Amino acid sequence: MNIIFRAVVLTLMLLAAFVQGHFALAQELPRLFVPERQDALFAGQHNAWDKLIRERGWIMHEQGVWKLWYTGYDPDQTPSLRLLGYATSVDGLHWKRHPQNPLISDLWVEDMMIVRDGDTLYMFAEGAEDQAQLLSSPDGIKWTRIGTLDIRLADGQPIPAGPFGTPVALKNTDGWWLFYERRDQGIWLARSTDMKVWTNVQDDPVMQPGPNYDSQMMAMNQLVRVEDRYVAVLHGSDDTEKPRQWVTYLAESKDLLHWEKAPSPLTHPEWNRSSGMLLRDHGRWLLYTTHARVDRYTEGNE
Repeated sequence: MNIIFRAVVLTLMLLAAFVQGHFALAQELPRLFVPERQDALFAGQHNAWDKLIRERGWIMHEQGVWKLWYTGYDPDQTPSLRLLGYATSVDGLHWKRHPQNPLISDLWVEDMMIVRDGDTLYMFAEGAEDQAQLLSSPDGIKWTRIGTLDIRLADGQPIPAGPFGTPVALKNTDGWWLFYERRDQGIWLARSTDMKVWTNVQDDPVMQPGPNYDSQMMAMNQLVRVEDRYVAVLHGSDDTEKPRQWVTYLAESKDLLHWEKAPSPLTHPEWNRSSGMLLRDHGRWLLYTTHARVDRYTEGNE
């Protein structure tokens, strides 16, 4: 029995070492985050256009200023448009709304992310009916809508009608790359050289739900480069019915096509936090989640 027990222990140790080494990112980023504060850093305000906030907001830290773009709405208004708001902070914790909010008063903008390309900011966001769209701005305050993203199948035909949202864009030496989800049932990848037409790299998703904490639904929120790998921040749920509990987790890839999910999520299911992103500040990693309030997390212990 002792021989068998030692063999089982050795097998488990080797398996743990393989998992930890195989998902190499676990050595460089925290595997679990804990809330920095119990109360929300930023939330909806009573009797205002942004009575509630929802889905992915976007945070950038530039030249000593923390910048937050978010989606606000008043469910008691008809129509209840999802509108673009903006706030700034000196420490990433205490936020001040911009006096011109909402920045756009007649256009549905939610679930956004922003890419800076030179002096121009490009916003990839969901519009009405979960149709991904593109906007641009010189300063992050005045935005111009360019239009709905034109995404094609690998053979050049338009993708089937229906929702396509939670866009995540990346520009590198090969041009533009776009990740998007359809009904939270998978992540697709498309490319473009001109930001006018996006063509699927393949017509099958590059990531799908499962098998564990995201077995039912998933969406990508952010893509960052860590040394020689790409790291995606995602959220997912294994609940089959609403209201669902969501977790935030990581996946990594070397080629943007083949992805490996972390063995466990960054957040606990009971926190129900989603729409996350990682930011680097003074040599440490911070995790923010932005649905349905903004929270910040620091490295924790399992």
